[in-house]
Amino acid sequence: MRKIHFISFALLAVLMLAMPAASTAQVGLAIRVGPPALPVYDQPLCPGPGFMWTPGYWAYGPDGYYWVPGTWVEAPAVGLLWTPGYWGWGNGVYLWHGGYWGPHVGFYGGINYGFGYGGVGFYGGAWRNGVFAYNTAVMHVDPRYVHNTYVDRTVIRNTNVSRVSFNGGRGGIMAQPTAQERLAERDNHIGATSMQTQHEHAASTNRAFLASENHGRPAIAATSRAGDFNRGVVASRGTTASAPRGGTSNATARSNNPSVSRNNANATRTNANAARTRTNANAPRGGNPNSNAARSGAGGGARPSNAHVNQSHNQPQRQSNPPKNDEKHH
Repeated sequence: MRKIHFISFALLAVLMLAMPAASTAQVGLAIRVGPPALPVYDQPLCPGPGFMWTPGYWAYGPDGYYWVPGTWVEAPAVGLLWTPGYWGWGNGVYLWHGGYWGPHVGFYGGINYGFGYGGVGFYGGAWRNGVFAYNTAVMHVDPRYVHNTYVDRTVIRNTNVSRVSFNGGRGGIMAQPTAQERLAERDNHIGATSMQTQHEHAASTNRAFLASENHGRPAIAATSRAGDFNRGVVASRGTTASAPRGGTSNATARSNNPSVSRNNANATRTNANAARTRTNANAPRGGNPNSNAARSGAGGGARPSNAHVNQSHNQPQRQSNPPKNDEKHH
């Protein structure tokens, strides 16, 4: 199995060496197995003014998928925004569509990366008079050092969301680019900065980031600075998003059906009443009042929690027959 991966990467290297330096052609690996779910994590503190958030993602290497932690980086030029990359299903395989810098945020597969990247556009901040202003409703910044801020809580989503990390195919996000996203595709784009590529490379050399090792829950899910996996890091909290915790949770999708929210609220109240009923039922009738405390606490629920690649900005082609489980190949 590893021999096959090695051959694929060797062919990729040969093709890249054969390409002229100024060429805009793109080369990517075709993967038959979709990436894991996105882990849930809190956003580390922004290191200072001018840093932009780039969400974490699953990359692919010789040993399979590995997590590239979300991190703060400086934009290559004033006025540029980051469009995250995404995995897309097309022609029977998953292809990576690389992220890029541009004046507008383009299509990123409808993937909910959180922290302003809810699937369409970006609402974590905006450039104002040559300075980037942060929306502290969804961005984690220190007001002692970052003064260009504003608050727009209308973008906060309050329901559980899917952590699916790919577009199209069986179980994927069925999103198509909007008219604005199509226009953004025509902008002049700049690829990932050297700090971003170094950050990804550093993650690829650490086996702890492999999905096969961390089972989709990397111990380092995000970092304050690119390439630094020792300071200002945060761990994942699972792969099932819950209601946002202030402005730092990446659970950022809203339900358009108001009845869903009402049903969820009713379910929460029902569960709370049930818990109180069970607690009262377990209350001691006499003797030591703490006799059932340990039994009650023991049942606490767990916190709820999916060859570097094609830099093509073309949208993934859809296919009506994605691979079945028995067709997966590593």
